[in-house]
Amino acid sequence: MMPRHVMLCTLTFALCDLTLSTVLYIYSCKKASFFEDVMQFNIFHSMLDIWGTTLLRTCICVGAVIGVSWNRENGPQRLRAFINPMTLLCYLIASYAMIKLLLFSEEEKPVQDAWFWSLLSWTWLSSALTLFAWKQMGDFTPCRQETTYSGLLEDQEVAQVDTQRREVESDTSGATIGRLLSYSKQDSGYLFIAFFFLLLCTMGEIFSPYYTGLVIDGIVVQRSLKQFSSAVVILAVLAVGSSFSAGLRGGLFTFTFARLNIRIRNLLFRSLTSQEIGFFDENHTGDIISRLTSDTTIVSDVVSENVNVFLRSVVKSVGVIVFMFSLSWQLSLLTFLGFPIIMLVSRVYGKYYKKLAKEVQTALAKANSTAEETISAMKTVRSFANEETEANVYSDKLQRLYSLYKKEAFAYTYYIWSTGFTEVALQISILYYGGHLVISGQMTSGNLISFVIYEFLLGDCMESIGSVYGGLMQGVGAAEKVFEFIDRKPKMVNNGTLAPEHLEGKVEFRNITFSYPTRPRAQVLKNMSFTLYPGKVTALVGPSGSGKSSCVNILENFYPVQEGEVLLDGYPTTMYDHKYLHAKVSMVSQEPVLFARSIESNISYGLSTVPLELVIGSAKRANAHGFITELQDGYATETGEKGAQLSGGQKQRVAIARSLIRNPRVLILDEATSALDTESEHAIQQAMNNDLQGRTVLIIAHRLSTVEKAHNIIVLDKGTVVQQGSHKELMEEGGLYSQLVQRQVSGLGSEEKDHMRSTRQQEEVTEK
Repeated sequence: MMPRHVMLCTLTFALCDLTLSTVLYIYSCKKASFFEDVMQFNIFHSMLDIWGTTLLRTCICVGAVIGVSWNRENGPQRLRAFINPMTLLCYLIASYAMIKLLLFSEEEKPVQDAWFWSLLSWTWLSSALTLFAWKQMGDFTPCRQETTYSGLLEDQEVAQVDTQRREVESDTSGATIGRLLSYSKQDSGYLFIAFFFLLLCTMGEIFSPYYTGLVIDGIVVQRSLKQFSSAVVILAVLAVGSSFSAGLRGGLFTFTFARLNIRIRNLLFRSLTSQEIGFFDENHTGDIISRLTSDTTIVSDVVSENVNVFLRSVVKSVGVIVFMFSLSWQLSLLTFLGFPIIMLVSRVYGKYYKKLAKEVQTALAKANSTAEETISAMKTVRSFANEETEANVYSDKLQRLYSLYKKEAFAYTYYIWSTGFTEVALQISILYYGGHLVISGQMTSGNLISFVIYEFLLGDCMESIGSVYGGLMQGVGAAEKVFEFIDRKPKMVNNGTLAPEHLEGKVEFRNITFSYPTRPRAQVLKNMSFTLYPGKVTALVGPSGSGKSSCVNILENFYPVQEGEVLLDGYPTTMYDHKYLHAKVSMVSQEPVLFARSIESNISYGLSTVPLELVIGSAKRANAHGFITELQDGYATETGEKGAQLSGGQKQRVAIARSLIRNPRVLILDEATSALDTESEHAIQQAMNNDLQGRTVLIIAHRLSTVEKAHNIIVLDKGTVVQQGSHKELMEEGGLYSQLVQRQVSGLGSEEKDHMRSTRQQEEVTEK
């Protein structure tokens, strides 16, 4: 529907409203003429004031249409901005119609007057339709250019997209809460029992005011000891039963939503571990950890507490309303005049609080990310004496969080003021009107006391529902971010199924063009092709940034390539089963990561059951058995976070043992011995030479002693292969490789050169 059609419908409705209200007023008017009714107006008999609200509604509709027509660009936006004041105004019109009903009931018999009821009913309905028309005109973006048909279609599409966006935003909260509750289906039995005790507890609380009124009537009106005593006994039984049921209800809800917390954390962690490596390049570790710890805790705690309170408040409200109408329908109508205001204030507060909750979680995640980054790199911070700067950076992040907390505090203050003032005004009105009903004999004093207690209970329920809404919005704000990670589909899915019994280990890079997801425009590898053969050692060399580590990342299937493919025994690596591929292709990185577990667990990491003898054998081949046995607990020694309890060389030897224990067909050594001294490196190489027979070995190293023994050396520069051959061939050929070797040799000291020369002589003697 186009905006002009909406405006036309609004004007038609305004005309119908004015016409129908005038007809109903004329037939309900008991005066001789309109002027006589004006001159002799009596609020207890005349409907002139109700007809006057029709003029107000007509002015609202006509004014909105004129405003949108006059300012097509900003008119709808301004209507949306004033939706809450308009809601309050339409509610006040409908409320005044209810007050009119109470005033008429004092001196007239409105039940017998069909025209009176028709006018009141139409007033309520037309107030709702006026608000609906206001919303409809605010939900469209007017056309800026209406001269062409294509322009109309384009603006209509924009309006539809804008409307759909707002509908999605309005439905997100309900969908998120529904999804949170859907995760508790496994605990439906516990929830059913908890809800049963909730009903028992609520029923006891609902009946207590009624019997309190009977106690008052037994003392003041009937002066009957029997009625007084029986009512007191029933009150005592209700109190005990309600307290017992409340305890069981609260315990079961807490237990159930604790299980929900565990379930959501498991889902989130499983989703995180299934994401591609590029996801962790784009997102800070602190942000992810904040979602996994802080946000999931908020979700479960807030939702568990608020769902419990919400269900109790709703059930209690239903029972209280039934008893209130049974005691006095007049006071009940008066009571319900104030609660929509409380609900409207809660709605506005809830929306604002939801927005703040999202901002708070984002700011908290950034602060956690800063703290995590600083603490994990404390040696670097200390080495540059930058503790004060890092503390100031963290303090700035906390100041942003503090400003959001202040906004929350002010919003809560205004919320309490609004609801508190409304409740006080409502209670005074009830006491005054209730006293009038008691004096006129329309209800007893005990019933009035019961009604007042019920009104307090209903007020508490409405206040609880309002606070629950704000709490749920806080939980929804955190849950939406958690669900973003849970629902995220990896951009690179490891769904290969190929797992042959025999694997030779031939690797072929065929016309590879590659860019990292975080830098899609920077091509790291450009149409690169080379082959790794089984039983051969291939070395990748080149200056920093030439693409050596990128080749390793692609071979490990960490990132997708833009063009070309990596073949393993003639099949793309993406076709292989994820576990199979990484059991046959093993890597030792330059900075190996050890987990905060024992050395034995780190060496056998990723394997189900590994005997200690196999772990020891692998450690011996990696020249790690010696230092491990010298530790106090041997192979049971804890390595600390990221292997902090071990030196750099010790960590590399443990990482080499972790790769060798898998007996891989393709072994990747990415600067795997960079942290070792020359003797340790030579010892490891000698020990590993026996294990390299029949394997495909890819070495990335800068040390000449590591590279020159390779069967094939591939020289990379700016993402392309510029040279390829053995060490002798490349030295004779000259070029980039020769320059790199000369730079390295010229940078060595005399002792290092002598040691390298003696090492070569020993190797030549051994080979002879």
